Amino acid sequence: MMHSSMLNKKQASGGRGRATDKSLRLHGSIARDLGVGIVSGRYRTGDLLDNEIEASERLEVSRTAYREAIRILNAKGLVHSRPKVGTRVSPPESWHLLDPDVLSWIFEFDPDETLLANLFELRQIVEPEAAALAAKRRTKEQLIGMQAALDGMAKHSLTTEAGRLADRDFHSTLLSASGNAFLASLTSGIAAAITWTTVFKQRKNRLRRDPVPDHIRVYEAIEAADPVAAHKAMYTLVDQAFIDTKMPRGAAKQAR
Repeated sequence: MMHSSMLNKKQASGGRGRATDKSLRLHGSIARDLGVGIVSGRYRTGDLLDNEIEASERLEVSRTAYREAIRILNAKGLVHSRPKVGTRVSPPESWHLLDPDVLSWIFEFDPDETLLANLFELRQIVEPEAAALAAKRRTKEQLIGMQAALDGMAKHSLTTEAGRLADRDFHSTLLSASGNAFLASLTSGIAAAITWTTVFKQRKNRLRRDPVPDHIRVYEAIEAADPVAAHKAMYTLVDQAFIDTKMPRGAAKQAR
């Protein structure tokens, strides 16, 4: 039989856990709302955000929750805080654009065309080189992982969350297969970019074509240990994905 003192400790611990979870959700929500406002231009570079007292009263949250939200934005480069000055919005060049949260906030609305082009330009620089390295360094287990991801994409399609997760797994495994620790460290950012650009494409139109064959060509080149073919196939995959984002509304219906 559990002593009442032990039960009370467990109940208190559970209560703290629930309170902690609620607190995390709260300051995460505040950070998201502010983050979306910053990346969308509602808050401009140099704008001074409300101080803790003003913001906590306006939002009806604790000062601690607001302070933690600002800490999150500081860590992502969206704001900078100085004693006796306050918290100001940082210029875009300071933002950690490959941070998964920042990317999700950017894609809350239609992103700036130049920024979208820049994102695909980065992918065209990074992913073909990673594919070429993967063709020389991949392991049997990594090939199995990429094949499983391809199967998931084919089964679910990129119109579903399961299909997009499989797509993300394919690219993440490929980056890992490059055998380069610095390329592998880009996994979360590249994966988030792939997910959100796919969602963005479907926001404008239904997918005009099946991207799985492009991925299969990348896989086959890596499996064949052909770095030149892998580089070319991946460059084509990213280039086609970028073209898909530029299709005007309604073009998908005409393409079918």
